[in-house]
Order: sequence, then C-alpha cells, then structure tokens
Amino acid sequence: MKIMIVEDEPTIRDMVGEALGKWGIEAVLTIDFEQVLQLFLTEKPHLVLMDINLPAYDGFYWCNKIREVSKVPIIFLSSRNTPMDMVMSMNMGGDDFIQKPFYTDVLVAKINALLRRTYSYAEIESQALEHDGIFLNLLEGNMFSGEQKVELSKNEFKILLLLMQHKGVIVSREKVMRSLWEDESFVDDNTLTVNMTRLRKKLAELGKESFISTKKGQGYMIL
Repeated sequence: MKIMIVEDEPTIRDMVGEALGKWGIEAVLTIDFEQVLQLFLTEKPHLVLMDINLPAYDGFYWCNKIREVSKVPIIFLSSRNTPMDMVMSMNMGGDDFIQKPFYTDVLVAKINALLRRTYSYAEIESQALEHDGIFLNLLEGNMFSGEQKVELSKNEFKILLLLMQHKGVIVSREKVMRSLWEDESFVDDNTLTVNMTRLRKKLAELGKESFISTKKGQGYMIL
C-alpha cells in the first residue's frame, strides 16, 4: 500500500511517514505544494492524508482536483476544529477528519480501517494515463494538462487511449479502426482522419501540437 501525505509541516509529515513505514506502508511525501495533483497521478497512492491549511492552495482545493479523477480515500488533517471545517471536509469528498494534535496510533488505525473497507472487494487500478504532461482520465473520458481540461468524444478517447498504451510503437490505421469499430471494412477511411484531426486540435489547445506523429504509410505514434 502507498499513502500520499500532503502536509507542509515537516515535523508532522516525517512523523506520520515514519509511523506508516513501521506498518510496511510506503509514504509519499509532498514537497512541491503547487504540483499536488501531478504527484498524485504519478504515484497513484491508495489513500491521501490532506492538511487543510497549505501554501498556495488549501486542502479543499486539492481534494476537489483529485475527486475529478479518482475516488481514492482522503483523510483530512487540521488544527481547526470548527463544525464548518468538518462539514466542508465531508462535502468536498473527504472520507474522514482528524483534528491536530492527534495520536499517531489512532491515525494509523483509522488509515488501516479505511484501507480495508475500500480495497477488500475492489481491484486497485490506475485512474489515469500520463505522457509528456498530458493526462488521460480513464474514469471521465477527458484529458488535461496542468489546470486545463479538454473533453473528448468517445472515439477521440479510444484513439488516444490506444496510442498512449502503445507509446513508442507505431500503431497502424487498421488497428486504430478495429479498436473503434471492430471491423474496419465497414468504415470510410476518412472517418478516422476526421477523428484524428479533431483530437490533434484538442491536443493543440493544451500546447501539444506534435503529441501524435504520423508515420507515412504505417500509422500513428506517440514518442
């Protein structure tokens, strides 16, 4: 199991990380608090410990961003104890709220209980694919880079998913068409060209005009 700790107080961050290590749980410590979502997508933790008071953006903001791409359990940590903070934590998608100061043993017990409930009957799987700063959301069928998000049609999503799954390899037009329509013999070749053009236009909106390369006479490729 892997847990991401989003806490800007080094003493608390290190203390919790050390406690998790004793239970055989890998701790991912957040250092750059402007890249929380990117770290989450890269590390794919099974649970997030989220402080509310953070530099740049607060924990509610990052919880909301994570909830756009994942249902991973989130436990809020906070020195604030007003009922509104607790209500906000739950309304924003949090699974639990722990007030500081806390006993490390109690925190670890809550973490283990939440992990058991969440993953006992569910497979742990990736929520997004990433390459060269482009994230493909496997749950919502959209893509994003930084704070920019672009919606994809069903066919655009399937094309990008196939190419990202085979990055570094040339994928033939026939294989792409089979992934979209099962039998490409019933599909006009121009239909794929239209979908590819629209997908590239959307990638250009995210500053990735050359994300997909055309290999003449062979197919498409993501480097």
